[in-house]
Amino acid sequence: MKMAPGGYFHNENLIGVVDDLFGAGTDTVGNTLRWAILLMMKYPEIQSKVQAEIAREIGDIQPRTGHRAKMPYTDAVLHECQRFANIVPSNLPHATTMDITFKNFFIPKGTHIIPLLTSVLRDESQWEKPHEFYPEHFLDSEGKFVKRDAFMPFSAGRRVCAGENLAKMELFLFFTNLLQRFTFQPPSGTSKDDLDLTPVAGITSIPMPFKTCAMLH
Repeated sequence: MKMAPGGYFHNENLIGVVDDLFGAGTDTVGNTLRWAILLMMKYPEIQSKVQAEIAREIGDIQPRTGHRAKMPYTDAVLHECQRFANIVPSNLPHATTMDITFKNFFIPKGTHIIPLLTSVLRDESQWEKPHEFYPEHFLDSEGKFVKRDAFMPFSAGRRVCAGENLAKMELFLFFTNLLQRFTFQPPSGTSKDDLDLTPVAGITSIPMPFKTCAMLH
C-alpha cells in the first residue's frame, strides 16, 4: 500500500488502527452485549417490546443493518445499553499536540488529558433519568428514534473511536439475532430483583459475573 510520505496515515498507523478494531473493539462490543443481556433479564418488559418489534418488522428473516431504520425501539434500547453501561468511563488518555487555551485554561503542548465520558453520559442536565435504564431517552413522543448530543460513548472530535460505525453494526446484528431467537431469563432460584447492575471497576466497565437462561421461542 502506497502511503504519502510525512502524512498521518502510514504503516505504523494502519497496524495500530487494525489492532484497535480487533482488540479493543472485540472487548467493548462483547462487554456491551453482556450488559444488554443482563439488562434484558432485569427489565423483561423491555425485552418483550424489542421482540415484538423484531417480529413485526422483520419476522424470521435474517436481520440486516438496513433494518435498524425501521426499528426505532430496538435502536433506542441499544443506545441506552451503551449509555447506561458506560463501557469506558474515563475514555483513553489523550495529549495536546500544541499549546491551547480552553475556557480560559492554558494547556501546554504534550499535556495528558483524561476526558471523563461519565460526566456526559450521566449528566443530569442532559438526561431525564441519568442513573436509570430508560430507552425513552432516545425516543420522541411519537416513538421515533432521536439522536442526543450527549450520547458519546465513542468519544468525540478528531480522536473519536475509529470503529464506531463497525461497532454499531455489530451490536445491532448480534442483539437482534439473539432476541429474535431467545428470551433471556434469570436461572431457577434467581429473580430479576437479585440481578446486580453494579459494574466491576476497571479501565472498562463490565457487569458482575452472572448466569442466564436462553429460552428458545
